[in-house]
Amino acid sequence: MDSDYKNKARTALFTIMAFASFTVVLLLLSFSYYCYLRNKVSNFLKSPKEGIDSVEKGNGDAKNQVITENGIQVFTFKQLLSATGGFGKSNVIGQGGFGLVYRGVLHDGRKIAVKLMDQTGKQGEEEFRVEVEMRSRLRSPYLVGLIGYCSESHHRVLVYDFMANGGLQEHLYPIRGSNAIPSNLDWETRLRIGLEAAKGLEYLHEHVSPPVIHRDFKSSNILLDKSFHAKVSDFGLAKLGSYRAGGHVSTRVLGTQGYVAPEYALTGHLTTKSDVYSYGVVLLELLTGRVPVDMKRSPGEAVLVSWALPRLTDREKVIEIMDPSLEGQYSMKEIVQVAAIAAMCVQSEADYRPLMADVVQSLVPLVKQHQRMYSSKVSSATQSPRL
Repeated sequence: MDSDYKNKARTALFTIMAFASFTVVLLLLSFSYYCYLRNKVSNFLKSPKEGIDSVEKGNGDAKNQVITENGIQVFTFKQLLSATGGFGKSNVIGQGGFGLVYRGVLHDGRKIAVKLMDQTGKQGEEEFRVEVEMRSRLRSPYLVGLIGYCSESHHRVLVYDFMANGGLQEHLYPIRGSNAIPSNLDWETRLRIGLEAAKGLEYLHEHVSPPVIHRDFKSSNILLDKSFHAKVSDFGLAKLGSYRAGGHVSTRVLGTQGYVAPEYALTGHLTTKSDVYSYGVVLLELLTGRVPVDMKRSPGEAVLVSWALPRLTDREKVIEIMDPSLEGQYSMKEIVQVAAIAAMCVQSEADYRPLMADVVQSLVPLVKQHQRMYSSKVSSATQSPRL
């Protein structure tokens, strides 16, 4: 019995020792893992601060720090206050659905346009989010460049490349009572603007997957640089389209009166052809110099598309719709071709509208041909007579 008792005692002791050893090992492993995590978190927290500190030391001013996220700069509100002169009234250069737009200058001398959101609530937040997310993925010379944004406290601000000549709309028909002076855009410039705007939509529709539908394409969202080259702006209402060719996405109807495609307005079914319709309206604006909807006009002339469409495919009547300020700047062949493109784009049936790639291919030779004709005339006019 003493032997059995000793064996049981020895077994119990070994069990206790083994359990104790296992517990000690487990505690050591847990402590080591805790130290590892603590060190990792500490390094993570230090690294951004060190990065900012190094930028601050290099520039000598916290206002100059540059933080990027997906290639888009993240600004502090203080930086943008400084850049815009405290968002002073003298720096206001426009106003859109998002809010006021201010002229600004960054510390490196770069000119910027700053949109300060004045909307409150879900819709404004959604437009801000969509604009930042969309523009961080889109890269094209025919889109206005988004430099960065500020999302600090309740402030929502977007920062863009500065476009010296503002929006197309204000050049076609400036607001009465404003200081804007009509530029009377000549025919060649209008042709080029039409082509470059078309290339912007072509990029969104054909070179991005799934395609991006702008949903608010209009003359005020086509901005012009110092040389009057056009870029598409304002992606707050943009939507990703269907992966399926000819497919649609169902969404709430948003946009601007006069530019919204009829099938989208009726059903909420959004496709790239909805943008094509809006583009057709802008092309009509370039041809006619008229706003899309003007209730002050004579009966039958209030809605641009309804008034122009019957005349676009008639050689005898198409001249009636042309902006009088363009007289003598175009050939009959040119306006017939551009009018035909516009007529196809504003068809009530979406399936009858062309792709933006087809529009671009149709406009390229027209622009080149007109440039050659203009160059030839200038050359003839400046050539010295022989003695």
